[in-house]
Amino acid sequence: MHYWLVMPAAGSGSRFGAGLPKQYTPLAGRTVLEWALRPFVADARCRQLIVALAADDRDWVEVARRLAPGGNVRISTVTGGAERSHSVRNALAALSGQADADDWVLVHDAARPCLGSEDLERLLTRGAAHPVGALLAVPAADTLKRAHSDRSGAPVVESTVERAGLWRALTPQMFRYGALCAALDAALASKRSPTDEAQALEWAGKSALLVEGAATNFKITTPADLALAAVVLEGRLAHREQAPDA
Repeated sequence: MHYWLVMPAAGSGSRFGAGLPKQYTPLAGRTVLEWALRPFVADARCRQLIVALAADDRDWVEVARRLAPGGNVRISTVTGGAERSHSVRNALAALSGQADADDWVLVHDAARPCLGSEDLERLLTRGAAHPVGALLAVPAADTLKRAHSDRSGAPVVESTVERAGLWRALTPQMFRYGALCAALDAALASKRSPTDEAQALEWAGKSALLVEGAATNFKITTPADLALAAVVLEGRLAHREQAPDA
């Protein structure tokens, strides 16, 4: 099979507090964004990688140079939008005339640097056999609480939410090019911004397959997440160095 990769990376990361977009934060000798892109750069089945960047992005050039020192025509960029869904749609538009309606498109978060190869293979295999597509996800394991604010504005417990059947959505998420474009167009036309691609397909009446992935494929949202990601990645690198030659 082959597929196309879309990565929304236009966020400013202002809540992260690092003084620069979190996708460009240093992590285990690279940036978060480089780690997020690496599995797809290395995969010959990925025909092209489209990265949606902020209009004033000044950091991408150096990342692109490190990813492909001699240049890589498989990696290109577009200007992102105010919301994730706008960035994804802009990247999909760049594939017009290249991707067929039935081609698979994977969308992966720029702030998820710890995607494992096993998870990617599982997603591609199971997703390709499903009529709608699939996304990596993790079943909810913790007790979940619904909150409301007390008089001081502090969050307090309102109720306990039954966690049976609840999953945490991860990325990549994979859908047919034509169906994903149509679902996002319908959502945006109705002034709705889906928080992920699966939600746009839900609104179009289509249910994607949930493929269980590793909890280590988490999204970087805080400095503590960054430290944990460094442990995960450095552990993988150490394991590879200790593995016997094939």
